[in-house]
Amino acid sequence: MRILRLLSAFLGFWAAQAGFAPAQTAATLIADRVTVDGKDGLLAEGNVEVFHRGVHLRAPRIAYDAATDRLTIEGPIHLIEGENFILIADMAELSPDLTNGILRGARIVLDRQLQLAAAEIRRSDGRYLELEKTVASSCQVCVDDPVQLWQIMASRIIHDQEERQLYFHDAQFRVMGVPIAYLPRLRLPDPTVKRATGFLIPRIRSTNRLGTGVQVPYFITIGDSRDLTLTPYVTTTGSHTLFLRYREALRSGNLQFQGALTRDDLTADDWRGYLFAAGQFQLPRDFKLNFDFEQVSDINYLVDYALPQKDRLDSEIELTRTRADRYLSLNAIEYTSLRQTENNDTLPTQVANAVFIRRFNPAVAGGRADFRLEAHALERTSSADIVGRDVRRLRGELNWSRGWAFGNGMVAGADLRGFAEQYYVEQDSTFASSITRSGILGALQLRWPLERTTPRARHIVEPVIHLAWGPDNDQSVPNEDSVLVEFDEGNLFSLNRFAGTDRIEDGLRASLGANWTRFDPDGWSLGVTAGRVFRIDAPSQFTSASGLGGRISDWLVTTRLDGLGGTSLVNRAVFNDEFNFAKNELQFGMEIERARLKASYVWMEPDLAEGRPTDTSELGLDAYVDLSRHWFATGDVHYDFRTSRASASEIGLGYRNECVTLDFSVSRRFASSTNVEATTDFGLSVVLNGFGQGNDGRRYRRSCGK
Repeated sequence: MRILRLLSAFLGFWAAQAGFAPAQTAATLIADRVTVDGKDGLLAEGNVEVFHRGVHLRAPRIAYDAATDRLTIEGPIHLIEGENFILIADMAELSPDLTNGILRGARIVLDRQLQLAAAEIRRSDGRYLELEKTVASSCQVCVDDPVQLWQIMASRIIHDQEERQLYFHDAQFRVMGVPIAYLPRLRLPDPTVKRATGFLIPRIRSTNRLGTGVQVPYFITIGDSRDLTLTPYVTTTGSHTLFLRYREALRSGNLQFQGALTRDDLTADDWRGYLFAAGQFQLPRDFKLNFDFEQVSDINYLVDYALPQKDRLDSEIELTRTRADRYLSLNAIEYTSLRQTENNDTLPTQVANAVFIRRFNPAVAGGRADFRLEAHALERTSSADIVGRDVRRLRGELNWSRGWAFGNGMVAGADLRGFAEQYYVEQDSTFASSITRSGILGALQLRWPLERTTPRARHIVEPVIHLAWGPDNDQSVPNEDSVLVEFDEGNLFSLNRFAGTDRIEDGLRASLGANWTRFDPDGWSLGVTAGRVFRIDAPSQFTSASGLGGRISDWLVTTRLDGLGGTSLVNRAVFNDEFNFAKNELQFGMEIERARLKASYVWMEPDLAEGRPTDTSELGLDAYVDLSRHWFATGDVHYDFRTSRASASEIGLGYRNECVTLDFSVSRRFASSTNVEATTDFGLSVVLNGFGQGNDGRRYRRSCGK
């Protein structure tokens, strides 16, 4: 065994295949025998291997003849460059600089997916590979069954290694050996290209409202930082739609616009469409600017064309700055409801906010404090009394908190909040036009975490006592941000359980509860949080359906299971002493080797204050199952037990292997607040793996005979 350094005559080939210009540095040669024949040639024989710049070549014999000025490599030849290029050939004859030559009986594998087999390959100008009498496919080839699932046969293929493009001449697209289409000229990116101008995955869609149609996306690169996707969509009912998406990456942020323009006969309008836009920008001095814009022609458009299922649109612009001790936010939002049961004239569709927060550590009192200044305004387009109410609010708030740890393990905490605010109300005769409100809230808390460790588990038990009080302020103000009340483990020990600031929890009350968590050595845990609220006086702020009504609230019990056999479970229940439930919510997740399941169930009793005249009982399921190595199924169901029907459902069936991915789906959306007519949607997409579509089928490669 000898190891020598070859002369530069060998180096151009390896460097050119790796994408480099012909190099002048030496490569490493390993061979059983190396012979130098005077000044005329060099011969390496027996298990020849050459290494150069990450390129590995294996061949039985390599010879250079100075008299004929030719380099001859006898096969079988194996050349590997990283993960993206493999060349196998029976023999090769190349020029001394190795930028021109012929390879016979050759096969190229790109990105370990796409195979290009040719009777002969010509290399020219160190850049182009011309393949004659060629077959291209990413399907596994088996001796017992040489017919591939799909292939492209061509009289010639040119591979531009610099641009990473494939040019097909006189191409036939075949499925199971049967010619399907003839393409005189075809250009496709090779699998190593992540962004290239060209057609993307087509999709066939059929609905009961639009008939059958085809979507054919066309992707256009505009430099390295911008792209545009145009997708025409034509259906059998005469609907014509052009979808578009534009994306741009900037030095300081990014932009995205997506929309569509449609002409159909589903509505009285000749033209329909939508436009969504979003952007994020990093500005000087730590400022960030975010915006999004959402607009649609009518309430059914998003449903008709299988677009993002939103029943309320929001367009917002926001300027923020976050630093270690301060925060600033300015935003303006415009809402548009697509629900038939809501009137945009009487909804607060225009909202503006300004928030400044300054954090500091008081030297005298210790702990942590922050000052908050907030300006808020909302407007309705209606000028009618009461339903057209407009509100403006200016609020100042000072918060202080501190904790103490005692020698026996107990932990105490104190919270104090003072506020003053001014309301200005227009177009509502039930309120004064100017309202001033102020008050002080406070809370004391005592926790005692206890731990016990056994050979089988570690247990942590933490009883908690939380005492809070709020101002007895009967000055009424409009309630815009505190209509919905959630009673959960997040606010069981809270200073104020209302979501906003228009309502403040008043009176003296005590929250008693405990947390228990069991940590198993196998990695899973089980935890329970339970508690309830006791009051001096029965409050009129909360309804019985919230679980917080009366002098003594309902029981809140939350159970959490995580990590047991790939499952997770959270159950949150609110019930009284007679076990009559006001609310119950269950969330379940499971992820094992071949399946994923997410399930949720919610039940709530009626609450007119929250706009819920009847009880709610809904089930949601989202599932994915690998039926076999190549077949998979998906399902998504939302079922309303009150109406005894599904509000939406979707099932899908797919097949994938190393060369193709097929996906068929059926979805059904029933009449709801945003669509007056039930719709059924059939979808079919076919992806040929190996052409830069982002689908890597190598994981699902078939074995011959299976």
